[in-house]
Amino acid sequence: MRTADFDYFLPPELIAQTPAPARDLSRLLVLDRAGGCLEHRHFKELPDFLRPGDVLALNDSRVIPARLRGRNLSSAGKFEMLLLEENGVNDWWAMIRPGRRGQPGTKIEILDRNGRPSPMIATVLEVNGEGHRRLQFSGAENILTELGTLGEVPLPPYIRRPVPQGGDAERYQTVFARAGGSVAAPTAGLHFTPELLEKIRGLGVKVCFVTLHVGPGTFTPVKADEVAEHVMHEERYEISPETAGVINDAGPESRIIAVGTTTLRVLESVAGQNGGRIQAGAGRTRIFIYPPYQFKIVDALLTNFHLPCSTLLMLASAFAAPGGTGGRERMLSAYGEAVARQYRFFSYGDAMLII
Repeated sequence: MRTADFDYFLPPELIAQTPAPARDLSRLLVLDRAGGCLEHRHFKELPDFLRPGDVLALNDSRVIPARLRGRNLSSAGKFEMLLLEENGVNDWWAMIRPGRRGQPGTKIEILDRNGRPSPMIATVLEVNGEGHRRLQFSGAENILTELGTLGEVPLPPYIRRPVPQGGDAERYQTVFARAGGSVAAPTAGLHFTPELLEKIRGLGVKVCFVTLHVGPGTFTPVKADEVAEHVMHEERYEISPETAGVINDAGPESRIIAVGTTTLRVLESVAGQNGGRIQAGAGRTRIFIYPPYQFKIVDALLTNFHLPCSTLLMLASAFAAPGGTGGRERMLSAYGEAVARQYRFFSYGDAMLII
């Protein structure tokens, strides 16, 4: 399969720039894989598609204020940095713009949200093959504890606002976020409210959580012409004994419903290593799912609408027709219907349930 096979037309005005007025007021497009039928609903109606014994698995990773601004200590040239992954205390891989100025040895003074100098200095240690910079921070015991005053919400580039708005700190975060480490939100989970989760539990659905810290692998564009040539970045995950037990103990009629592609990738990665069962523990995954793929454990997927030619659209296409290649046509047809009906796309957009 070629990457271009996953392209589609999206009017720019359908890219959501702000969240829905309330989390569960987003729309919900439901795709029935068995018959190929589509239903147009709202997210608060999700319980209509759940049944007692189902397991709803969500990603509880918390987005950190990973975008920093600074200036070159020597030239005063401006920098923008996006923290990607922590190697150790005050030791991070990051994307830097403009990259050509961030050569090893460069010292960058970190600015606060008002553009004022802070005590924090980032020194570029090295550059890897992907152009990411390794930064060593000084001026505080741990840069993580300073991000609340220095960092900004790392909204994706297709949200074309000059700076995050006040509500982004809340709305670009799930209500169940726990462990800090993501540089992008697990967006399928943004639609849930505490009340909706309680209603779902009241139906006899078991709710559990995995942790996958969303890194650049989730949103890095596919540059290879052939899908199979793309290599995913590694991302860190953790599964608790409680979650492993809930999933492994689910009955034969129970469905494992993954909320988001990140949750699905964790479950499929671990199940693929353990004969279809979930084992508690921490690890790293670079699993890349695209058609054809035979799913090991996930029975339904709740997700958002994804960018053209993205690994996320490829994953959803694989899920739309497990084990075959017909899911691409099915997904692109569903996306065409969503465009025609003015659904809102991407991180702050509407949701899709594939069952």
